[in-house]
Formats: sequence, C-alpha cells, structure tokens
Amino acid sequence: MQLLTKTIPKWVSLRLLMLLLVSANVAFSGSIVKHLPGFDGELPFKLETGYISVGDSELFYYFIESQGNPQEDPLFLWLTGGPGCSSFSGIVYEIGPIEFDINTYTGGLPRLVYYPYAWTKTASIIFLDAPVGTGFSYARTPEGWPTSDSESAEQSYQFLRKWLDEHPQYLPVQLFIGGDSYSGITVPLVTKKVIDGVAAKVKPRMNLKGYLIGSPRTDSIIDENSKIVFAHRMALISDELFEQLKTSCNEDYVNVDPSNTACVMALAYYEKCIEDLFTNDILEPTCAFASPKLNTELERRSLRENPTNFILSPPRIPEEWCRNFNYALAYMWSNDERVQEALHVRQGFVLDWKRCNKSLSYTKDILSVVDVHRYLSKFGLQVLVESGDRDMVVPFVGTVKWIKSLNLTVAIDWRPWFVDGQVAGYTRKYLENGFRLTYATVKGAGHTAPEYYRRECYYMFHRWVHYYPL
Repeated sequence: MQLLTKTIPKWVSLRLLMLLLVSANVAFSGSIVKHLPGFDGELPFKLETGYISVGDSELFYYFIESQGNPQEDPLFLWLTGGPGCSSFSGIVYEIGPIEFDINTYTGGLPRLVYYPYAWTKTASIIFLDAPVGTGFSYARTPEGWPTSDSESAEQSYQFLRKWLDEHPQYLPVQLFIGGDSYSGITVPLVTKKVIDGVAAKVKPRMNLKGYLIGSPRTDSIIDENSKIVFAHRMALISDELFEQLKTSCNEDYVNVDPSNTACVMALAYYEKCIEDLFTNDILEPTCAFASPKLNTELERRSLRENPTNFILSPPRIPEEWCRNFNYALAYMWSNDERVQEALHVRQGFVLDWKRCNKSLSYTKDILSVVDVHRYLSKFGLQVLVESGDRDMVVPFVGTVKWIKSLNLTVAIDWRPWFVDGQVAGYTRKYLENGFRLTYATVKGAGHTAPEYYRRECYYMFHRWVHYYPL
C-alpha cells in the first residue's frame, strides 16, 4: 500500500486510488449475506453477492441458491430488462424470495419480508446487473461505460463463464438463460453464445437445457405494430379508427411517410385515445404527479421516468395507490449505506443506485432476434415464452406473431391453464425436432407478468421447469 501510494501523483483522487486497488485484484469471490437491513432475523435462503470482472467492467450479481435441492435443481442466469434495470427489481418485485412490506410502510428504511412463492424454491438463480451501468455494476475506465445489445450479450456470456469457473459445483446441473422485457433481445443472444461455445468446446462446458423470456422485446417492427392491434382487441380504439389505421398506414405504424396525411392523422387520434393509460397494465391507474401542470398542453409526465421525483403516497389508502409508488422503496433501501455494506457493495463507484438507469451510454444495435430464435429451434431446447395479456408495452399480439413465424408444429393447441381450479391464463405448446416451446399468457397481468400475479407465475414456472404440462 505504501509503495503504491508513492508512485501515484498527489492530484490523484481517493476514488481513483480505490479504483486502482480494486483493479489490481480483479479476481473476486462472492460473499455470503446472512442478514439484510430491514429483514427480521437471518435470511431463510442462501444469498451470495459479488463482482465478476469482464473486460473493463465490474458486473455485480445476487446469487440465490435453490431452496429445494441445489444439487439437482436447475441453474438460471437472470437478466432484467430496461436496458438498465437492476436485477434487484426482479428479486423483490417479481420472482425472488423477498418483497417490501408496502402495506405498513410509514417512513424510514423499508422493511423486507419473506415471500414463499419464489422461483428460487425450485431453481438456483444468478440475478445479474447488466449491462454495465445497471444497478451496482460499473466500469473501471471511461472506455468501459458505452455498450450495446451485442456487447451486453457478450459481457453476460463472459460473466457466466467466469462465474461457473468460480462455482464448478453448479456445472453438472441443467442451465437455463432467463429474462424479461428488453432482455428478450439479450437472452436469446446469450443462449446462442452458450450453444456455439459448447460446439467449439469452450471451457467450462455448460449443460444448457433451454431459455425463458417474459413479455419479451423481440422485433422492433412487430412489437410496435402490435400495439395498434392490441388497442383494438382491448376496445381502446373504435372499429372505424382501426380500419382507417390499417388502410391508410398499410398496417405499418413504424415507418410512416410524413406526407401520408391520412395515416399521420389517424395515428394522432390513436395516441389521444391511449395517452392517459398506464401502458404497463391498461387496467391500472396512471400515477399522479407531484406538482400541477404549468400548461394544459404539456404532455403528462409519468412516475416511470423517475420515481424519486414524485411524492410517495401511503399505499394503505386505496384511492391514492399507484403501482409505481412501490418502486420508491427500492431507491430508499438500495441507497442506504447499511444496505450496501451488507451486500458488500464497493463504495464510491455507484453514487446513486437506480432501479432503472435511463442514462446508460447504450446503443440498440440489434432490432430483431427472430432469426436467433429460428436458429435456436434447431436444438433440443426447452423454452418458455410468457406474456401478461393486459401488457401494452410488449403486447402478446406481437409475441404470438413472431412465434408463428418460426413455423413450429403445434403439439398441444390453445387451452386454459389453471391454479386452484381457476383459469390463470392460456397456453399453446410447440414441438419441432426436440425443440419444445411453451407459450403462455397470464390472465389480467401487465408488464411484466410475475409482478402482477406472482403466485400464479410461480406455479407456471415450477411446472414448466420440471417438464410438467402447465
């Protein structure tokens, strides 16, 4: 330490000194976390957190070991969407074994409680903060911050290789790649890299069995065009407007010629019809904003842009509740020094944790992964694609369309699936030369489905991952 200090000019900041010390020892073993601030007692599951160095990046992860049989249960690499949304969001709001006690929150550090219907009851899951700039992941050099779809997929693949090198006990178990929302782009890309790596005999050899995508962004044209069809099916626009849109825009609502006045005007009318909807779930209220409008012509701002700019309404008052208020608790909890110390977060590199970082230096360089899915269908993989049927961010309409374009054989046609004797959604199964794709909707769910119907999605996952019919 003394020798290193002497070689550094006086003007070098303490933060840079910390960075040099960390980079001098890039090999980092994860640390077991037994207690978390806000949670009463010892955690009833095994949690490990840490960093893996990939190029100029330090990628942070939360690993929760299966609460069932870790030696036999599958291993998942989980990528939350965005791009730029922390995997902690997936843990606490969607598929993990903890959640915030939102109903009794009165201020201070939010309280965490155990959630029993977690996917980790039957699978070990690595929740990765990717790409760099997401959650607690950071770059060691200025050149390391910019990234893209293709670079993020490569980083996630290299992370997985290094993580498995450090955790060889998980190499024999079945491996799946999973994620939701915008990670519908990166999950199939990472899956392809794993398959190609196995074919090239890259070490360590991964026991890949399949992948899972929820409310998946897949093709920019298909996904965007499907919003118009979805709006019509949900009675958000009239039959007349729908026919006018189809005719004047030639069913292409993305590449619109500005001189096509009829199409432009029809789209403007469509936007008016849906502008006050909460597109994550068209059945739920939009969020109130903290200050009144200065101009009635100004576009409404949403809490989705930055939850910390809005007043946290007491969720116990039903008429004041809005789903996005729940997210404010994640900001309060994750930015607490006690929490970061418990998680073994390196101090000084992420000064303001965000659930979803909208300021990433990120290039969306892959507009469609339909061909990647087509390539993957040549292999005997187990695949689950699921959608909330009230999600207008990535409507099920587009998801069904690209799945049909793969020309897979329908093994089990459209039917309901049940939880506790009630219809939880609808499903169809495809089978093609050992490639098994299950598509499922979650009735009444938004974007993404596990956040809205967490228990039902657990049963869906449990049945699928253990090769049972939904």
